[in-house]
Amino acid sequence: MVSAREVNQQKLVNVMCKDIGMKMPEWALHVKTGVSRERQPEQKNWYQLRSASILRKIYMDGPVGVSKLRSYYGGRKNNGHQPSHFEKGSGKILRTVLQQLEEAGYVEKTENKKGRKVTAKGQKFVDNAAREAK
Repeated sequence: MVSAREVNQQKLVNVMCKDIGMKMPEWALHVKTGVSRERQPEQKNWYQLRSASILRKIYMDGPVGVSKLRSYYGGRKNNGHQPSHFEKGSGKILRTVLQQLEEAGYVEKTENKKGRKVTAKGQKFVDNAAREAK
């Protein structure tokens, strides 16, 4: 049996992106993915890619909360002449994706409110995508 840990993460996310079925909100067309970015994403399916990547991250590191995901999707902010510093990613995008993943049944909140973990349906989805990516 093939696990998501054995597959190239980029191939896995691309395979999951096709079948994840997330709808991008209207406001997401005009938003940056963090303070450290200068422009909005150029890819048309960036929202589905981010959703698949978040599901993979929860599968690998699970239970994960919004704060850890903001740190993971952050980056270095260019401050011009001053030194660059790390800035966290956008929390609104992550919260919206997590809510949609919950509605789809792929993740659920933990009992002690320490983040979200993958459900059996989500684990099956990721494992099938890993098998297809292999």
